Amino acid sequence: MSQAFERTVSAIDAVIDEALAEKRLVGTVVLMARDGEIVHRRAAGLADRETGLPVRENTIFRLASVTKPIVTIAAMRLVEQGRIGLNDPVTKWLPDFRPKLGDGSEPVILIRHLLTHTSGLSYSFELEDGPYARANVSDGVDQPGLSLTENLKRIASVPLSFAPGTGWLYSVSMDVIGGVIEQETGKRLGEAVAELVMRPLGLSDTGFSVADRSRLAAPYIDGSPEPKRMGETEKVRALNGSVTFAPDRIFDPASFHSGGGGMAGTAGDVLKVLETIRQGGAPLLSRKTVEMMTTNQIGDLLEPARPGFGFGFGWAIVLDPPKAGLPVSPGSLQWGGVYGHHWFIDPVRRITLVGLTNTTLEGMWGRFTLDLKKAVAAEL
Repeated sequence: MSQAFERTVSAIDAVIDEALAEKRLVGTVVLMARDGEIVHRRAAGLADRETGLPVRENTIFRLASVTKPIVTIAAMRLVEQGRIGLNDPVTKWLPDFRPKLGDGSEPVILIRHLLTHTSGLSYSFELEDGPYARANVSDGVDQPGLSLTENLKRIASVPLSFAPGTGWLYSVSMDVIGGVIEQETGKRLGEAVAELVMRPLGLSDTGFSVADRSRLAAPYIDGSPEPKRMGETEKVRALNGSVTFAPDRIFDPASFHSGGGGMAGTAGDVLKVLETIRQGGAPLLSRKTVEMMTTNQIGDLLEPARPGFGFGFGWAIVLDPPKAGLPVSPGSLQWGGVYGHHWFIDPVRRITLVGLTNTTLEGMWGRFTLDLKKAVAAEL
């Protein structure tokens, strides 16, 4: 390892140590790969503070929106197989899913609209006491035992925020994609994703149920003087609304498999999936498909909300790092998860970094995430 890389590793460790010492995080696993090889791995802090259980590299975390790129890859495999078309209407698989615009007209939502969050759908947490909250739409991390059929019915009852393809809004679109995948494969989403993504990569710790409960990290919420452990149901302020968590949702087999936030898994599994994309897609996808997924698909629709960003299929793309205020290369990919996770791929530096934590919201968009990027960029 070069001296520059040794300094990078030391800088990453310093970021982790500081976040734990300042009690911004309870526990974390950070893995970094370069050129397909894991060059730094660190498990630190506590998976369960109250019992003193330490975080280990194979600790399982509730993944929240880290689920999205995995389910997107499953969908794109079906696209490659000719079973789903990006320009096909969603009603081809979900004939009753027909949300309308405010004027009562019924636009056509395409598969590509769902994969890029340009469908006009939204999330309950986008607006406190908004129409999604009033319709009791699940964001995929709450309401244990709720069926997908019922949640799709609730989503479709709310008017679209805009005509599909004319705007960008983070949304339950991936839950709808989950319904499409289930209809196309005739299987629950978890089994379909296992067949299409996880098993071909030799991965077994990540899915829509918990492989080993003794390895599952307890979830915490930002707080002072230290993070608070989540209860059975927790409402956490986020953006213009709030996210409602039900951590035990994943233990209820009747809970719908949320394509937007329902998986649990390990940092190692997530890294393997993302590295597969960075290296060109094999054995899951062709390089041509990966190039499409990692190319901005939405023009400048994200500019008002997130300057310097575009969106591909499954993740945000940093088009203009200075405008975005991030120390990464142009074309870098990133996203996170509301239970406290962040990841990024820097294609120029040939680096993939995954940081899973059990502390929301710090682990998703707090100082920790920017400090990790700065640590990587400083020497490389």
